[in-house]
Amino acid sequence: MGKKILVVGGVAGGASAAARARRLDASAEIVIFEKGPHVSFSNCSLPYHLSGIVEDSDHLVMMSPERFKKQYDIEARVNSEVVKILRGEKKIQVKNLATDEVYEEAYDKLVLSPGANAILPRSIEGIAGPNVFTVRNVVDIKKLQGYLEDNNIADIAVVGGGFIGIEVAENLRLAGRNVSVVESADQVMAPFDFDMAQILHKELTDNGITLILNDGVKRIGPEAIELQSGRTVEAKAVVMAIGVSPETGLARDAGLEIGATGGIKVDHNFLTSDSDIYAVGDAIEVYNSLTLKPSRLALAGPAQRQARAAADHMYGIPSSSKGVIGSSVVKVFELGAASTGLSFKAAKAAGIPCDFAYVIPGDKVGLMPGSNPMHFKLVYEYPTGRILGAQAIGKGTVDKRMDVIAAMITMGGTLEDLKELELCYSPVFGTAKDVVNLAALVGLNLLYGRFRQVPVSKVRELVESNAFIVDVRERREYDAGHLKTAVNIPLSELRGRLGEIPRDVPVYVHCRSSQRSYNAVMALQGRGYDNVVNISGSYLAICLYEYYTDMVTGREKIVTEYNFN
Repeated sequence: MGKKILVVGGVAGGASAAARARRLDASAEIVIFEKGPHVSFSNCSLPYHLSGIVEDSDHLVMMSPERFKKQYDIEARVNSEVVKILRGEKKIQVKNLATDEVYEEAYDKLVLSPGANAILPRSIEGIAGPNVFTVRNVVDIKKLQGYLEDNNIADIAVVGGGFIGIEVAENLRLAGRNVSVVESADQVMAPFDFDMAQILHKELTDNGITLILNDGVKRIGPEAIELQSGRTVEAKAVVMAIGVSPETGLARDAGLEIGATGGIKVDHNFLTSDSDIYAVGDAIEVYNSLTLKPSRLALAGPAQRQARAAADHMYGIPSSSKGVIGSSVVKVFELGAASTGLSFKAAKAAGIPCDFAYVIPGDKVGLMPGSNPMHFKLVYEYPTGRILGAQAIGKGTVDKRMDVIAAMITMGGTLEDLKELELCYSPVFGTAKDVVNLAALVGLNLLYGRFRQVPVSKVRELVESNAFIVDVRERREYDAGHLKTAVNIPLSELRGRLGEIPRDVPVYVHCRSSQRSYNAVMALQGRGYDNVVNISGSYLAICLYEYYTDMVTGREKIVTEYNFN
């Protein structure tokens, strides 16, 4: 007789563990228990049903119990809630939700993959109303879509600006609905630094989404929501997407150890504190290999790798867990936004000495159709140059660039390694000196003190203090929009106009994307100027950084005209 393996929960973690165990052991008895009606579905694709990109909600279901049985000889019991673990007897209690029958099932090995629950703060009045929804499974998305269609609802509020919130908002907007996004923080998409998030803020508002930051929900009514600020937002339906909490009830009741972050504590084989019980997926605590601390990471890729490692360990196959770094990508209308590792703010918060390079090169050769700027921020440790993370936003293949950085981080790569990395090149795909190579070169220049920079977040302060700023773009570019206090000395005229540049005060230099200004800084330093500083990101980044806040607050602009070209 083979092992009897019971799995609590399906989808990425549970279903993957069961399938791997079957491949390793043809004689094992494997049973999956799923509380809902679907044991395997594409939860990451759920928002795309709201726009019709996934036309039929049934297409979200990846595997039925019947197919599990036929293809894998795995029994999948849906509408079956595991209500208790009897560790001493190595049994679980299961409630059949269709009949209310409770029965026991014995196991040799148990895998917990219960996932996580959407956070629904009880402090919000009306949170339990019929017009309040979450998006965690196929039932949820069908319920939301049905409510919108049956009631002909046009105005919707999405509370939370994380992955689910932004994807839901985008797809609702693509369906022609009026969408407001409410986020209590000062930016959407927490994995990104504030300067990068401004690009997403502009993209959201340009596509007709009402974006409300630094505010939370106080009350939900049938026609509108009231915010903590007192503002009222029209919304006949509300999607709550402020985050998730790990489903640890079963584990806690069974006396399994819970980690510092609130997730189930596991070792590198994903064993819990019980040697016969494994846990994977959104419910567990994982190790962050960059901060060297426990964390939680609700992503499908890591969950599948955890599931494979857990099943392997049951059969004596060793695995090596290097921890997680948190790689992700999201589509925001015409833009892709990808990140991996630590942002600059996260690295600083973790106490890691660090700096960053911010470049905005073309994502392919400029002569090619579809060439667009890519905003790329590379974070590295100081003074080692070890790569800590990166963020990329643009219309091009941001995921490709982020995958390169993720590989470098995993292998302990440095700026020197990234500089020398040989990548594929064709004008229609990229540039000979790829975005990631360029970022490494800039990072090395900063690391070795070849020039100095100030971040885009300091530019308003420079303008308001009347600092000496030189705009080295050509005159036609300057006339199309410039910093109000900047002096225009084009790079093509710089060497003939050195007398206009002071030596006794700091001189800040910018162009469109920092490439020409870098050349200007080096030229000036070569002529004895030791007071020149490059403005990171230059005019394009300045406009993006200032735009959303200026539009919302009405504060005085520091540019004559915004220019995003």
